[in-house]
Amino acid sequence: MKFTKFSKYTGEPADAIDLEELIKKLGDFFLQSGFESQFYGMDQFDPERSMEALREAILRALQEGDLFDENSLTEEMRQMLQRSDAMNNEEIRDLIDKLMERMAQEGFINPQQPPQITPPNQATARGSVGKPMDRNQSQVRFEITDKTIDFLGFKTLQDLLGSLGRSSFGRHDTRDLSTGIESGGVSRAYEFGDTLNLDVSETLFNAVRRDGAKVPVEIQYKDLMVHQCEYHSSCATVVLLDCSHSMILYGEDRFTPAKRVALALAQLIKTQYPGDALKVVLFHDSAEEIPLAELGRVRVGPYYTNTREGLRLSRRLLDRQHKDMRQIIMITDGKPSALTQPDGRIYKNAFGLDPFIVAETCAEVAACRKSGIMINTFMLARDYDLVSFVRKVADMCKGKAYFTTPYTLGQYVLMDYMDKKTRTIH
Repeated sequence: MKFTKFSKYTGEPADAIDLEELIKKLGDFFLQSGFESQFYGMDQFDPERSMEALREAILRALQEGDLFDENSLTEEMRQMLQRSDAMNNEEIRDLIDKLMERMAQEGFINPQQPPQITPPNQATARGSVGKPMDRNQSQVRFEITDKTIDFLGFKTLQDLLGSLGRSSFGRHDTRDLSTGIESGGVSRAYEFGDTLNLDVSETLFNAVRRDGAKVPVEIQYKDLMVHQCEYHSSCATVVLLDCSHSMILYGEDRFTPAKRVALALAQLIKTQYPGDALKVVLFHDSAEEIPLAELGRVRVGPYYTNTREGLRLSRRLLDRQHKDMRQIIMITDGKPSALTQPDGRIYKNAFGLDPFIVAETCAEVAACRKSGIMINTFMLARDYDLVSFVRKVADMCKGKAYFTTPYTLGQYVLMDYMDKKTRTIH
């Protein structure tokens, strides 16, 4: 009699990896700003967007992170994973390929196959079909999806709020009272337009005090009393992000942390402040608004810093928002070095603080103040001239100035957004 023996299925090593943890470890690779690239955002030429570069990034994550449990890999495979030539091992490469396949299936990346180019053969009278040109795997490209960008924004927000310690925060509190659902103050007489959150006992007491204790109780308009609650306002925010070349110069990538903070701020608004509005504006030689979904794909370039144009575009966007509070969160590391002239030409001067550029930029700051817009500046540099300029901007618009680093930028931005106290930190 024939017997079939079954053993416990242990699964593939790639199935034992938490894909979300892997995506989190690949966050810097996915959100890279062009710090290591010589092509400045030209994705069609940039090798960092190739599938081979993704393989190498996954290998580094596997080597550096504790993504495997004790029983998911053999000892031989663990040793091979730590070798410098691990990518040449067939098992390791197969493991990475399966992880990439899982990432594509679950919608974290979108592989893009290059078109097959058919080079012509030698010309003949009737013509002929040439052989398809071989494409190296390094030429196969990928794009990160909106799911990945949302996930990385959520994880960044989680990490930033966790690092702040235990804290209670809700909507933007003010010192004013209004009628609403949650009562938090003494009742007052109803006025037209108030939320009809009646204080029944006070309303009945007014009617009884006027006509005496009788049945039925006749309630008049002037008897109506409503509960008061704390007034929670809404806020319109523009994140004004510097993407000039200086953000990746001097041996430090400052742009990737800035993108992470902007993504975390978007998650914070969606989860805690649903009534708020958030726009993203990039400024370089000029300025442009970008959809929030495209923020994770933005890269720096060989640009100057046109601060005035960024402030001008931000002011126009905020003027369309009918919110109680309007603010600009400007993240930069450089001095204003460019200016858009009336004829559309760009005036540039990268040597020191140009008095003409500074004067025009300050004039735009004054226009923001006149429109009731607060400018909160997060400066990633500490040059003496820049510090003086940023303090001047903060004093003009009654905003705040934070002199921070890429490593503490997120904590300052989120703390500022949640408390909204008017103070300047020097």
